[in-house]
Amino acid sequence: MAINDLPILSALRTKMQWHQERQRVLAENVSNANTPNFRPSDLVEPKFDRKGTNVDGAMGSLAMMRTSATHIGASGGAPSFRGDGGRSGFLTKPAGNSVNLEDQMLKVSANQMDYAAATSLYTRSLGLLKTAIGKR
Repeated sequence: MAINDLPILSALRTKMQWHQERQRVLAENVSNANTPNFRPSDLVEPKFDRKGTNVDGAMGSLAMMRTSATHIGASGGAPSFRGDGGRSGFLTKPAGNSVNLEDQMLKVSANQMDYAAATSLYTRSLGLLKTAIGKR
């Protein structure tokens, strides 16, 4: 089996390629911030699911359950973990452009940090493999 065929390295390569493409899309959004009728776009993150579990082994969302009458119950329905603070969207400028530079720059920054983390994991994984086969 070639080193490139290892599932973890393949997943990390896919993740890094996705971050590179997302950086291109976000840069296009920023560069068209003053273009009339431009709508920002983003990429859907790749899923690395295997039978309902994520790569990190976490299962999907589970509802809280009361096993005793003395436990505190959930009030007001299911909790919402929306990252946008409850906003449904940003206002569209009079020219029809809906690019929010602050939001785009936050996405660029988060994308850069995630890419650096994936690159670090890939480099360390290769280092561990080299150590394991005695090439270091």
